[in-house]
Amino acid sequence: MRLAWLACTALFAGPLGAQDHGGHGAPPAAKAQEMDHCAMGHLPPEQCPPKEGTERGEADHSAHGGARGMEQDKPKMPGMDHSSHGASPDKTVPGAAPEDAVPPRALEGPRHAADAIWGAEAMAPARKTLARENGGFRTGMVMIERLEARIPADGGEDGYLWDAQAFYGGDINRFVLKTEGEGEFCGSLENAEAQALYSRAIGPFFDLQAGIRIDDAPDTRAHLVAGIQGLAPYMFELDAALFLSTEGDLTARIEAEYDQRITQLLIVQPRIEVELSAQDIPERGIGAGLTTIEPGVRLRYEFLREFAPYLGIEYEVRTGRTADIARAAGEDPDGLKLLIGLRAWF
Repeated sequence: MRLAWLACTALFAGPLGAQDHGGHGAPPAAKAQEMDHCAMGHLPPEQCPPKEGTERGEADHSAHGGARGMEQDKPKMPGMDHSSHGASPDKTVPGAAPEDAVPPRALEGPRHAADAIWGAEAMAPARKTLARENGGFRTGMVMIERLEARIPADGGEDGYLWDAQAFYGGDINRFVLKTEGEGEFCGSLENAEAQALYSRAIGPFFDLQAGIRIDDAPDTRAHLVAGIQGLAPYMFELDAALFLSTEGDLTARIEAEYDQRITQLLIVQPRIEVELSAQDIPERGIGAGLTTIEPGVRLRYEFLREFAPYLGIEYEVRTGRTADIARAAGEDPDGLKLLIGLRAWF
């Protein structure tokens, strides 16, 4: 029985021992070598054996920057000397222009540099055109500073006032026309005047003005005018003038105003006007000295830059001998007025 069992065991053990189980439990490199998974890209590089003739991690940097190598290997193009780019011309070579070939005036500045080449006469029209097209052009504007109804707070007749000016010309020379006056609604015109002035800039912010003034009321009279107008420091608009009438009367007027923005559209404008006289002018109710002071304030709203209605108050007081003349005529020398007006320009 025992011999039969051993015979059977030996009979089945022979085929099992013929199977090749060497690959079971073998390392992945061995499997990759057998199946060449590295060549197929199935394994990361660190698990693949190095290739013959190449060490792992030894990068072939010669391929990087190949362009440089190509530049180094590329033969230089004959006939192209790039070393001369940006270099000063060699004026020592025969036939080159000497250093003094450039006129000295051409190096003084750009304003007349072209004159040295083309001549001053040929460049004069071009320079005139350039100046006109870059700030020297002529322009004009009409400004209605005040067009208002005046309501006396302490009673009396309601009145009106206008104050406007226009100009046409350039930045240096221009013609200016001014007019102002006042009167009573359904009443007489108290005073009215117009000025025609030549205005010349005497600085970045001020113009010197001279011309004539014609009064239509209270009587017809002409004046010579000399004054200044401009923007004083701290943004005060200033207009001051002397008037010499055909009757020999010398008077003066000074106006100052300031625009203080509360918002982009809402603006409060303090304003003061002072008049003086060098002598008595009884036919006009004016005494020598400081004759009238008119401080006021206006609050305007600019629906458009060119169109701004306003409300305001103004106190008018006649002083000195002028106040005495007013009292003698039965008039009140001072008074407060409520204002409703419009400021516009175009």
